[in-house]
Amino acid sequence: MHFFITGAAGFIGSNLSLALLQLGHQVTGIDNLNDFYDVNLKKKNLTDLQKKFIDFYKVDLCEKSELEQLPVHNIDFVIHLAAQPGLDPHTSFNSYLQNNTIATHNLLEYCENFHAKHLKLFINISTSSVYGLTAQGDEQQVPQPVSYYGVTKLAAEQLALSYFRNEMLPVCSLRLFSVYGPRERNDKMFPKLIAAALLQTSFHLYSGSLEHIRSFTYVEDIVEGIKKLIENYENCYGEIINLGSNETYTVKECIHLVENLTHSSIHLKQLPARNGDQKSTKAQIEKAGRLIGFKPATTLQSGIKQQIQFFKETLICE
Repeated sequence: MHFFITGAAGFIGSNLSLALLQLGHQVTGIDNLNDFYDVNLKKKNLTDLQKKFIDFYKVDLCEKSELEQLPVHNIDFVIHLAAQPGLDPHTSFNSYLQNNTIATHNLLEYCENFHAKHLKLFINISTSSVYGLTAQGDEQQVPQPVSYYGVTKLAAEQLALSYFRNEMLPVCSLRLFSVYGPRERNDKMFPKLIAAALLQTSFHLYSGSLEHIRSFTYVEDIVEGIKKLIENYENCYGEIINLGSNETYTVKECIHLVENLTHSSIHLKQLPARNGDQKSTKAQIEKAGRLIGFKPATTLQSGIKQQIQFFKETLICE
């Protein structure tokens, strides 16, 4: 099968692309390779993908003309991961709007104009951030996003689903919960904790966040969930589906876990609380189990062990 993956050089995109390439599928990947975080991480991911013969194009989804000029045909599945992520106070609303909502609209138009006849499913990748300060209900929970990221990702999701409702494209949307693991960008919590433990630097902790609760989900479980969806895609037309771990941990518990696994102590440096930070999430995944047979298999301890090993190997290579 032929997969078209946006954000292919990023964290989840590179893990997913590698998994599909290793299964013998054709993967066309696009990424704008911007510098929101260390572009060398993306280039390293891309080098690994090119060894497995990905067809890669540097494309900015905000530019319609770049999409329309792609020499790409007969796509079976689009998996739309590209986004402006996070809660960066220095990133403008317009940047979130352009890269999350407008870019998604451009991609949907491109798929409708060039790939509608052959496309089996457009898989929009959304986020638990659309739910708001707490994300503990099922997919029927009313979205109340509190960040530019959550607002623009919700708009992107509804744009995508409107194409299904208007019978223009087959679409579903996955809401992911706190994904972590190898290839994760360095400004996320676990890479920063691991670096603080192994390199004996300070970990910057936002005020009040020690008791925040998360459904931390290992990236391989997300990849397996997407593979399960592909196998059962006809069950998913027009659906919103949560993908995440049904186990929850506080940030304090995560700090202690990393300390125990690295046999180190982590020095915490307090920062002011930040707006838009979720207080608690717990992935309700009954629907994913029913529709696609999704069942996350990786414990947090096992996943963090693997991420620590990846960090050490990357550090040695550098």
